[in-house]
Amino acid sequence: MVHTILKDKPTRLFVIITAFFVANALIAECIGTKIFSLEKLFGATPLNFSLFGESGLALSLTCGVLLWPLEFVMTDIVNEYYGPKAVRRISYIAVALILYAFVMFYMAMGVPAADFWYGTGVQDGVPDMSKAFNSIFGQGMWIIAGSLIAFLVSQIIDVTVFHKIKRYTGEKKVWLRATGSTLISQLVDSFIVLFIAFKIGKDWSFQKVLAIGMVNYAYKFTVAILLTPLIYFIEHRIDKYVGKETAASMKLTAMGKQAD
Repeated sequence: MVHTILKDKPTRLFVIITAFFVANALIAECIGTKIFSLEKLFGATPLNFSLFGESGLALSLTCGVLLWPLEFVMTDIVNEYYGPKAVRRISYIAVALILYAFVMFYMAMGVPAADFWYGTGVQDGVPDMSKAFNSIFGQGMWIIAGSLIAFLVSQIIDVTVFHKIKRYTGEKKVWLRATGSTLISQLVDSFIVLFIAFKIGKDWSFQKVLAIGMVNYAYKFTVAILLTPLIYFIEHRIDKYVGKETAASMKLTAMGKQAD
């Protein structure tokens, strides 16, 4: 029975997309503790500008933003072929497994370390391996709560906007519904996570939240535009993989319609 189900190409494709979606989200959460300089990445000197009264700003971003745009690309693909219920399902799965992962992280942090392990990183410039481990995996509860709530809310907004645009455009203008829904949902995502994690959790000022949120969103906006061709490429590959007739039927079903 299982072998028969997995021979079905749309089902197999959904399993692959779900696995990638969940793994990508979990990796983004794990690497999000590192802040990198976008300017230095391209060999430039960090900027120094002011916004909303906050000075000394630069393009400093969490490494999580390197992967989150791919989540919204996958969201749009699932939306296109499987519908909003499927998007909500994989989003809930991702959140549940991320929460599970953080519970395991905190359990690992609480397990007594072997005496010899503390100094095993000294030769690499890490004097205390236990503190290093805890600093990487011990994200604050407000940051975890903020990122997960922002993720769920932005996913719901992405689904809603995507289907509203598609009702007006039909099968045309894939770029408009994919990029448009991502731009709106990413705007919400950028501010929810900062508000919960740093306004509530760290007592940042509203000006600081707005300034850093706009810097983050400027990056996400740019990446969303640049990734638009990727949507067309993935859709082309899916149509080729499942067949054009099957793909057309999947898209109709995703919109709550029946194929003729």
